[in-house]
This record gives sequence, C-alpha cells and structure tokens, in this order.
Amino acid sequence: MSLPYVELSFGVIGQTLPADHGYGLYSAIAHLCPQIHEQEELSIQTISGKPDGQGKIELSRQSKLRIRLPYEPAQIALVLPLAGQQLTIGNHRIQLSIPQIFPLYPVDKLRSRIVTIKKFQEPEPFKEAAQRQLDALGIQGNLILPLNEDGEPARKAIKIKTYSVVGFSLVITDLSDEDSIKLQQFGLGGKHRMGCGVFTSFPRAWRFYDA
Repeated sequence: MSLPYVELSFGVIGQTLPADHGYGLYSAIAHLCPQIHEQEELSIQTISGKPDGQGKIELSRQSKLRIRLPYEPAQIALVLPLAGQQLTIGNHRIQLSIPQIFPLYPVDKLRSRIVTIKKFQEPEPFKEAAQRQLDALGIQGNLILPLNEDGEPARKAIKIKTYSVVGFSLVITDLSDEDSIKLQQFGLGGKHRMGCGVFTSFPRAWRFYDA
C-alpha cells in the first residue's frame, strides 16, 4: 500500500520573483537540500503572485512555497532545512517561514498551470498523450485544454538553463475522490520538481489566462 501524500506549505516573504521561476526555485532548493535530486516522488509548485505584465510576479501574504511528497519522516526531514532560510532566485531574494503540513483533499476539478510531455508540443497530440497517461494511472475524468484570450489552447513554456520546454495548461473535471487524490499524488508529464504537471484546486478568482 502506498503512503499518503502531504503538502508542506512555507510562508514566503519577499517583493517579486520572475514569472518563470520553476527551474530557479528548484535550483535554489537543491542547493540547500542536495538529496532532493533523488526524490522522484516529490513535486514543487511554483509560487503564486500577481503578474506585473513585465515578466515578474509581485508576492503577497498569500504567496506560499508548496512541496508535495509522501508522508514519510525521512523524506519530510530532507526538506525541513528550508525552514527560515533565504533563497536567491536570479537577482530576487525570498525568506521562507516554518512550514505547515496539510493532507491532500479531494476536489472534483483540478488544474495544472503547465504540463510538459516530451515530444508533444501541439494541442491535439498533447491532449491524446495526456489522456494516455491518465488511462495508465487508471484515472477517469474529463480532460480540457483551457483557452487563452485569443481562443487558443494556453501554450506555456518554462526556461531551463539555456533552453525552453513547451507545455499546456490542463484542467481535469468530473474526478472521483480517489482519482482526485491519485492525480494530485502522481501528476502528469515531467519536470514535477520545477512546477510542471502538479495539479491543484482552482483559486477562488481563477481565470483561464493566468500567469
């Protein structure tokens, strides 16, 4: 029987971050917690903030660093050294608080800001590949590619060192409680430690064309 997953939520104190900070955040965390490189089951969500329209986000009291991992003392101990630390991401600095630990809870509709599946960079083939991954996990749900302001599937990209990885925003609806938890645990696609393929509930004021 697999272990239940939990989410460690660190408060974030700072002014701004790059809007595309998944790789930089992972690098900063790995610098303090090098063993995180081997943690395949761990995922790191990008930090939320208000887009400034110029490639940055403005942080607020609601901004959190969320790390999702199995509820296993040795694994949790690997990321606890982050508590109270300062992270440098590019020329931005943030301070982390002591984390709170939350269980995952089921909701029937989940979304991921960006899902990346290697070799699938066009909407229809990508959607089919995502469906195959859902089927492999035994998850039943209705898969939707949200549209941007131009009525096109919301293509996203994250920069990793010198290259960009392309993906799409993804929404899965009509999930059972069991499948909702499973999707939150395992995600879809790759780069989960850089904020990709991690599924969360909808923010209250959510719009399809978010940052």
